[in-house]
Amino acid sequence: MADATAAIGVVIPALNAGASLGATLDALAAGRQRLRLDIVVVDGGSTDATVATAEAHGARTIATTPGRGGQLAAGAAAAAGDWLLFVHADTVLDAGWDSIVAEFTQAPENGRRASYFRLHLDDSTRAARRLECIVAWRARTLGLPYGDQGLLLSRAFYDELGGYEPMPLMEDVDLVRRIGRRRLVALPAVARTSAERYRRAGYLPRAARNLLCLTLYFLGVPPRALRRLYG
Repeated sequence: MADATAAIGVVIPALNAGASLGATLDALAAGRQRLRLDIVVVDGGSTDATVATAEAHGARTIATTPGRGGQLAAGAAAAAGDWLLFVHADTVLDAGWDSIVAEFTQAPENGRRASYFRLHLDDSTRAARRLECIVAWRARTLGLPYGDQGLLLSRAFYDELGGYEPMPLMEDVDLVRRIGRRRLVALPAVARTSAERYRRAGYLPRAARNLLCLTLYFLGVPPRALRRLYG
């Protein structure tokens, strides 16, 4: 395995994520033995225990206006490290993620590539497994991993791409389209993400709504106009 030399700025956008953030940070903290991590939680104005939870787990916090694109951009600017890892506040990386990330960061050819994790939903239903298969196909074939799969890339490459745009929606799609399918690498590691929005809305209706938003975005509808439809 690679030595503990990679310096990575971890950026976590959050808004009222106190209930899930602790587990996210615990999983990241397990990587400190191998990686030098600067974990930054970018709070968009939470009214719950998000900030207190972040600080109790040793993360730095910065405050911004709400909006995931802007929060991600602010976090990238504030985080220290030659590499950047973006993770959602309800995503838990499986044990061993740090070894896989360390190997990726130390391969010279990955300086101008980005990587993402394999999505696993915290739901035991068949609907969840079907959705995971669809997500894997979409990321592999179309080059469209979403933010809940995490994103790892060098800071130099991030800066070359222009970084995250301060968009209210589709900020992840916007960035990975600039990266391009051929420069995206699927890591053999799992990101376990909350399925609450699918349980609440129903897997088929929620997936259909996401697809509709993506289609309209590709047709040129501004992300701000899609925000209410996305929910």
